[in-house]
Amino acid sequence: KVDINIIYGAIAFIITLILFFKPYIISGFVPLVVGILMIVALFLLMFKMQGLGDKGKVYDADKSENTHTTFKDVAGLDEEKHELIEIVDFLKNPKGYLDMGAKIPKGILLYGKPGTGKTLIAKAIAGEAGVPFISMSGSEFIEMFAGLGASRVRKLFEKAKKMAPCIIFIDEIDAIGSKREEENNKEGNSTLNQLLAEMTSDDNEDILIIGATNRADILDSALTRRGRLDRHIHVPNPDKNTRLAILKLYVKNKPMAEDVDLEEIARRTSGCSGADMEGIITEGAMLAIRADAEEITQEMLLKAIDRMVAGLERKSTEMIEFEKDVVSHHEAGHLMVSMVLDGSRKPNKITIVPHGEALGYVSYHEEEDRFIKTREELMHNMLTSLGGLVSEKVFFNHESTGCSSDLGTVTAIAKRMVTKYGMSDLGKMAIDERNGFMQEKIYDEMKKIVDEAYEKTYNIVMENKEVIHYIASELKVRETLEGVEIEELIQQFKMD
Repeated sequence: KVDINIIYGAIAFIITLILFFKPYIISGFVPLVVGILMIVALFLLMFKMQGLGDKGKVYDADKSENTHTTFKDVAGLDEEKHELIEIVDFLKNPKGYLDMGAKIPKGILLYGKPGTGKTLIAKAIAGEAGVPFISMSGSEFIEMFAGLGASRVRKLFEKAKKMAPCIIFIDEIDAIGSKREEENNKEGNSTLNQLLAEMTSDDNEDILIIGATNRADILDSALTRRGRLDRHIHVPNPDKNTRLAILKLYVKNKPMAEDVDLEEIARRTSGCSGADMEGIITEGAMLAIRADAEEITQEMLLKAIDRMVAGLERKSTEMIEFEKDVVSHHEAGHLMVSMVLDGSRKPNKITIVPHGEALGYVSYHEEEDRFIKTREELMHNMLTSLGGLVSEKVFFNHESTGCSSDLGTVTAIAKRMVTKYGMSDLGKMAIDERNGFMQEKIYDEMKKIVDEAYEKTYNIVMENKEVIHYIASELKVRETLEGVEIEELIQQFKMD
C-alpha cells in the first residue's frame, strides 16, 4: 500500500506545475504534458530511492513470510539448537513466561565463519515457533543520503509491529553495527543509534531481533550488551560427525551410486563448512549431468572436493618437460616432508595436473578433527609448506615463482606465532602489529622462525633426496597418485 501522504503530495505537486505553466498551455500543450510527466516520474523515483512505502528497496527484495524451515533441516549443532529451544517455546507460548515475570530475550547474535548455517538457524527458529520472519541485509540500510538508514530502520520495525510476534533477521549486521566513529561516519552512526533505540523500545516487546556476522569483534558494545543482542551463540565449522549428517541431509532424493562412501567424504573435508558440503554434492550432480550418468558416483564427489580445494582442473594446460620435472620434484618435496614429520595427516592425492592457479598440489586429511595446534605442529605446517621450495633448490639450484603461495602460508603462520600466540622470544603476549615501535622486532622474530623452519626442511630433503626423486619420476609419468598408490610406491622404493 502507498502512503496516503505521498498521494496527496504528488497531487499538490502536479496542480502547482499546471498553475505555473498555465500561460504556455495554449501555445504548447503536448510539450507541457510531456514535461509534467517527466517531472512526476522523477518525483516518484526520489521517493523510491528513499525506501518509502512498500515499493521501496528494502521491502521488494525481502518480503516477510512464514518460513517452513525447522530444526530438522539443520544437521548437527545440537548444543546451539538446545540453547534456542526456550526462545522458540517463548514465541509459541508467551503467556506462561509472562505470568512468571520473564521477558523474551530482545536479541540473539549468531557469529561464526561464512557458510556455517547462521541464516538457516534463524529461519529454523521462526519455523519452529510459527511466526513471521523478516530478513534483511545490513548493507540495505546504508545509503549516501543522510538520514535514510535511520528511516529504513524505523519503517522496518513499524512493519514488524503489525505482524508481531515475529522475528527480524539482519544478516551481516556488522555493516551497520560496527563500532561508532566520532566524525568519519555520521550516517552510519545515525543508523546504528536508531537501531539501538528501536531495540530498547517498549513498543517492540514481541519482536525478536537476530543478527548474524562473521566479524563479532568489530561490533559496537552498545549493540551486544544485555537487553539488546544479549544471547551470543557461536556457530562453528562442523566436525566429522556433523559433516556426515549434513551430507546425508543433502543427498536425500538424489540418485546416489552404491559405491558412494559419505564417511570417506566427511573424513576428507576437515575444516569445511556446511555450505561447502552442499557445494560438493551440487558439483557432484553437475559432473553426473555432464557425463550423462544416471547416478552420482564416489569418483564424482572426490572430483568435486578437488575442485573446491584447488580449483577447476585445466587439462588443456601443457607444461614443457623442464616445468614438469620442476613441479614433480616440488610436489614430491611437500609430500615427503609431511610424511616424515606428521603421522596424523595422511596424503589423499598428489598431482601435477594444473588446477586453478596451481600447477600441482598435494591434498591431505586429518585422522581426527583438531581444535588446537601446538608450536611443534605449526612448525610442521611451515616445514611442509617449504618442502617444495627447498626441493627445487636441492635438485635444480634455483628459486621460482611457483613458491609464492607456499611463502604466503609460511609468512602468515610465523606472523601469528609472534603477534597472536606468544610463541617467540618477544614474550608470552599478544602484540599489536600496527604498533610502529614493535614492527621491526616482529619482523626479526618472524625471520628467525622462518630461517629455523628452512634449515630443518633442508635437512629432511637432503636425508630423503633419493625417495623424493623416485616419487617425482613416477609422478612425471603418471601425473596423479592416490593415497594407496603413494604408500605402494614408497614400499616399492624401500624394497628396491
